[in-house]
Amino acid sequence: MFKNELDFTKYFFNKKFNCQMNLQLNEHNKKEYPPMHTAEHILNQTMVRMFGCPRSRNTHIERKKSKCDYYLDQAPTEDQVKEIEERVNKVINSNLQVTEDFVHIDEAEDLVDLSKLPEDVSQMLRIIRVGQYDVCACIGSHVENTSEIGEFYITTHTFDNGRWRVRFKLKEA
Repeated sequence: MFKNELDFTKYFFNKKFNCQMNLQLNEHNKKEYPPMHTAEHILNQTMVRMFGCPRSRNTHIERKKSKCDYYLDQAPTEDQVKEIEERVNKVINSNLQVTEDFVHIDEAEDLVDLSKLPEDVSQMLRIIRVGQYDVCACIGSHVENTSEIGEFYITTHTFDNGRWRVRFKLKEA
């Protein structure tokens, strides 16, 4: 079951004040295919762990094919590209729950990179967790469990002036 439709007005129980509160999120300007978008989260964390680089700054996520750009000192070797695929698929095959939580932006500083957020971001952020593997502020659509993603594979990749562009697809679950 995909978390496709997001209601940008949410209600949550605030434990600190012992009451229910209305939460207004920034609207999302596009719809992603949840398995592909969740795979992007896993790919981003894999790149951070393998290369120590930031998460992708430029992504294009579609149902049929997607791409991400990473800024690296050198192009990954073919063995490293294969290892990226293997690591992403290992996470996917771990059947991890994908969960959401709502956190005030001041509390989120210690959890996630806030540098990609727009200037008019809501004070409450939606935090997406892929098991214990990844945590990210995100308002996109996600699967509920990584078992819904399918097999991840890299179709092509290029390296130019420090930017490694990787294109990938999914074989549906």
